[in-house]
Amino acid sequence: MEDGRAVSAHIAAYDRIKQAVRSETDRPHALRQAIMSCRSGGVVSVIGVYGGLLDKFPAGAWMNQSPTLRTGQCHVQRYMKPLLQRIERGELDPTRIITHTLPLDQAEHGFDIFKNKQDNCEKVVLKP
Repeated sequence: MEDGRAVSAHIAAYDRIKQAVRSETDRPHALRQAIMSCRSGGVVSVIGVYGGLLDKFPAGAWMNQSPTLRTGQCHVQRYMKPLLQRIERGELDPTRIITHTLPLDQAEHGFDIFKNKQDNCEKVVLKP
């Protein structure tokens, strides 16, 4: 078996190239990492929107470790209000995922750096 780090670096470069030329719309590395990290017989759950095709799927690990794969859309309207209330009460702190805070008139720039994964952007908060 090849060294997992070398394979991961090679596949990560492959992912970045496919994303740069817009031939891949999703981020398959997260799903691959979840499957490879899952214990035998565990569960990998994916909640969100995946609109494209994924390649380099670790079918061997999937078969050998026998994880259950579960998927579904996030019920945003159901959870948005209670999550916002928990943030307002100080029960949750979302600041660890906020990498950029921009004025509202820079929304287009914020969308661009998020979409193109520039400047280590994970989450942009726009201020009026």
